[in-house]
Amino acid sequence: MTHLNLSAKKHTYDAIVIGSGISGGWAAKELTEKGMKTLMLDRGKPLEHVTGYGEANLDPWAYEHRERRTIEEAKDYYIQMRKPYFSERTKGYWFKDADAPYTETKRFDWFRPSRVGGKSLLWGRQCYRLGDIDFEANVKDGLGADWPVRYKDLEKWYDYVERFVGISGENLDLDHFPNQQLLPPMDLNIVEKSVKVQLEKKFAGRYLTIGRVANLTQAHNGRSACNYRNMCMNGCPYSAYFSSQSSTLPAAMATKKLTLRPQSIVNSILYDAKKNRAKGVLVIDSETGERHEFYAKIIFVCASTIGSTWLLLNSKTPQYPNGLGNSSGVLGHYLMDHQSQIGAFGTMEGFEDKYLFGRRPNGLYIPRYRNIGDDKQKYARGYGFQGGASRQGWQRVLNESGFGEDLKNRATEPGQWSVGLYSFGECLPYFENKMTLNTQLLDKWGQPTITFDAEFKENERLMKQDMKNDSVEMLAAVGCKDIRPYDNNAVLGGSIHEMGTARMGKDPKQSVLNAFNQMHDCKNVFVTDGSAMVSSSCVNPSLTYMALTARAVYYALGQMKKGEI
Repeated sequence: MTHLNLSAKKHTYDAIVIGSGISGGWAAKELTEKGMKTLMLDRGKPLEHVTGYGEANLDPWAYEHRERRTIEEAKDYYIQMRKPYFSERTKGYWFKDADAPYTETKRFDWFRPSRVGGKSLLWGRQCYRLGDIDFEANVKDGLGADWPVRYKDLEKWYDYVERFVGISGENLDLDHFPNQQLLPPMDLNIVEKSVKVQLEKKFAGRYLTIGRVANLTQAHNGRSACNYRNMCMNGCPYSAYFSSQSSTLPAAMATKKLTLRPQSIVNSILYDAKKNRAKGVLVIDSETGERHEFYAKIIFVCASTIGSTWLLLNSKTPQYPNGLGNSSGVLGHYLMDHQSQIGAFGTMEGFEDKYLFGRRPNGLYIPRYRNIGDDKQKYARGYGFQGGASRQGWQRVLNESGFGEDLKNRATEPGQWSVGLYSFGECLPYFENKMTLNTQLLDKWGQPTITFDAEFKENERLMKQDMKNDSVEMLAAVGCKDIRPYDNNAVLGGSIHEMGTARMGKDPKQSVLNAFNQMHDCKNVFVTDGSAMVSSSCVNPSLTYMALTARAVYYALGQMKKGEI
């Protein structure tokens, strides 16, 4: 990729994109392909596709500490280590917590990537559409503001981004679980197929399918099919899963109209009060501390929910003393995340002569079935399950007695089959769930940090109990034994699906953005990441960010042609 000369002081572009993750990559692709000279700014270090994945083929035993966490890492990554996927293998993708401090009035887990490409390099790649059951939920049950869009407004944009991304999976023809543009699905394994038959036989209205995942099952748009290594977090040199590096940034770079500036902290958006427009951004070079200004006709803020809202809150002006575009006072409020880390595991007998082939980077999916049709619960909304079936490997002998040849021989034999279900439940939008600027605690560049004050409430607690009970009931019904439910007391941020805080809406007095992700108060600023979400649904949200971004670019350029921006 071509990077900007860091000695440059001032530059003017047609567009500026802040953030290089899933939303930012799409904004850059769409803007440049429409002829816009675009500057992309990202606070992360550069990471080149293919050559930048130095550990893509490294085996676990090749690491100095065999991927085990060290005392030194615990000092540097005390927040990041709250999640089990943090390891010696992945730590290079995350900021040290000392470089991204924050305050928790109530516990909030904030995981912040440190590389260009952001969380597109690290996401779980599950891709599902929101449907009208989601877009209409707030207005139907009165538990939130109405979305300014419906499924029909996004349907063609879902089609558009799915055809480019390459998502494998199976359509089920369910009204509440919309069909998608899909590549051939990955196969369920032998135990999952048995679970599917038993589950759908014993529970009317429940369905089990393979996950819809942004891993290619066949060559697509010049990218190779997945090799089933299940090492996606190492970076994929085959471009077999969707990331900014594998897909949207190469497309943008091919236009010769994208300039990427890494290690660039966008401190604030520069506002022209006379024109009531943003004129550019103030950037801090994370290595040198130097400050630069860059200018553009339109700005796309795609720094992820927390980063984007921090930027808007920090962009104070006399007209907007509480943050740019915050005349409504809702900026920073309605912080959401999915509640997860609740489910159950059980063993499955009768398949001892069967084994797996390859390491499929995907699992099963059970779409939402609660509060649909005649099903009425004592809580609002619903949840879905992810999970899978597998056989125990050699690791099981670590907790067994024995030594020598006998222990080694046992390690070569596969263990029991087990089935696990892992839930994702919707979180309602609450005004009191918020993030605010903390001017008392500054980061290493002298900027305000964030204080989080948010929690799951009674509706989520009721839902959580049902998720756990259902996971046990379903595993028992399909024949599992030794069933072990779990509840890891998830907190907001733990699913890394932060949403809300700069929400869309019909009423400028109750929202930050309009139906096209355009700020009500500052017409040439668009925010298209998770901060725009009005409710959380229960499905993985990244696909919706992509569709909203592509749609917003199309609208923005149309407004520019009309002279409205």
